[in-house]
Amino acid sequence: MPLIQTRLADRIATIALDHNAKRNALSAELIAEVLAAFDRFKTEGARVLVLRAATSGKVWSAGHDIDELPKAGIDPLPYSDPLEQLLRGVKAFPSPVIAMVHGSVWGGACDLIMACDLVVGDETCTFAVTPAKLGVPYNAVGFLNFMSRLPLNVVKEMFFTAEPIAAERAERVGIVNAIVPAAYLEARTYAMAALIATRSPAAIAASKETIRILSEDAAINPSTFEYIQGLRREVYFGPDYKEGLSAFAEKRPAAF
Repeated sequence: MPLIQTRLADRIATIALDHNAKRNALSAELIAEVLAAFDRFKTEGARVLVLRAATSGKVWSAGHDIDELPKAGIDPLPYSDPLEQLLRGVKAFPSPVIAMVHGSVWGGACDLIMACDLVVGDETCTFAVTPAKLGVPYNAVGFLNFMSRLPLNVVKEMFFTAEPIAAERAERVGIVNAIVPAAYLEARTYAMAALIATRSPAAIAASKETIRILSEDAAINPSTFEYIQGLRREVYFGPDYKEGLSAFAEKRPAAF
């Protein structure tokens, strides 16, 4: 069975995550379906893309599929990781990607939200990035993704506490563009998409790519990069990463 639903109507593409059994976890299989849909919608000339959950459950997405993380001694978030491919796919899609969010967003799915161009949510949405609960050393591109969107103190709070940020505050700090009542979420999101679809696709594509390049323009020298990678290696070779994954699998709090 497919793990997503897709459609294209009035030049508005929709990708709906549809794997409730795993709370829409971002598995390699699900991500492959999303990336294939991106390619198809590019060919079909979609002017805007809405990324949403297929059903209005409590969880929009549980984030990176924990079962697919390496157990120890391997970088859990390399450049080739499917989640990293998905984030690059969202940013490279030539038309705006709007996340429509009902429910909680966890871990890598929070990074996915940050990669989207616009976010519309309702009063149920919350956002938590959780590497501190798992002992996962986050990668530099992931931090930059958050830092280009949010105040630095909010980024630190999210990564240090791993606690969810609720809807009202999410709007205030800039995670979402708008919070609307759940009954109007779909209408508001697709009204925004319909408006964008009437604007110049060439101008929007150029704007999106220019903003992406400028927001990612954070050059570092090779020795600094190696230092950052060294910090990350110490974590995923160390005891915290092993304990974090074991605690998650055993459904208990980690003892760091």
